[in-house]
Amino acid sequence: MSFFPRDLAAPVASTGPVIEWEEPNCLLCGSRNCSPLVEAPDTTAGGTGLWFGVVQCQGCGLCFTNPRPSLESIGQFYPEEYGPHRTPARRISRSTNPKRKHKSHSRREHQILSWRGQGRLLDFGCGGGSFLARMHERSWQVTGLDVSHAAVQRIRNELGLDALFGTLPHPQLEPGSFDVITMWHSLEHVHSPLNVLREAHRLLARGGRLYVAVPNIDSLPFRWFGSAWYGLDLPRHLTHFSPWTLQLMLERAGFHPGPIHMVRHSDWLRSSAKLACQTGRHSAWHRWLTNKYLSSLATSYSYLTRQCDCLLVAAER
Repeated sequence: MSFFPRDLAAPVASTGPVIEWEEPNCLLCGSRNCSPLVEAPDTTAGGTGLWFGVVQCQGCGLCFTNPRPSLESIGQFYPEEYGPHRTPARRISRSTNPKRKHKSHSRREHQILSWRGQGRLLDFGCGGGSFLARMHERSWQVTGLDVSHAAVQRIRNELGLDALFGTLPHPQLEPGSFDVITMWHSLEHVHSPLNVLREAHRLLARGGRLYVAVPNIDSLPFRWFGSAWYGLDLPRHLTHFSPWTLQLMLERAGFHPGPIHMVRHSDWLRSSAKLACQTGRHSAWHRWLTNKYLSSLATSYSYLTRQCDCLLVAAER
């Protein structure tokens, strides 16, 4: 089974850098038995306008983007002023939009982690470094890791914190060198999430903890909005987790995951509703959910029924 992004041969794709496409097996179990789930366009400002497909593995249930840009091509889909890659000072000086809110590492996720300590912390996909800065202020020994050269350089120069360029595995990181590793909305961006998790397991000291937050495709907002669901963010999001597949991948990486927590983001819901209205892929009641009060009520209902569009889990080595 395969299908390629719409408009692949259109001038917008052919006049820019060449995009190399790949069709991976299931990123969790390796199966090639997958079925189409949803298609959606790249909605970033200045994006290519290409549509991308998400498939679901019939073996384990994992959902993932397929086909997808290769590791060498995916950088073309990250705008130069990508919100998460700006340092805190740069974020404050710019106007806020829903996409930046999604990527600003909401403190709701961080409430599960102790704010003070003397431990060694690695923030995988550290972006602009706002979380690193907060944890450094609270006596943690922090290291950031990101694939953005510009973001890493700004963290070093503007925040004076330790940051490395790249992904996991990383040649400068030694086994057992961290007490905590955090992945705030970063695991869904990587091409080989299981390998990244296995390397995180290797880097943690005995009894160390991994904290992961990802969008939840098995959520009411996804069912309500489909291709307009804010959590898709295609093609930057390559893996689309549910509570089951997140837990299973952590276990296969060697972790002992704790309970899956639901995290409420009513601004995500409003962003989905606005996107549906802007693109014409909406029902009449979707307009109601652009209202802050009504979106908060809907988000509370999703939370009470354990169907929020954000998942959070702590896993022990």
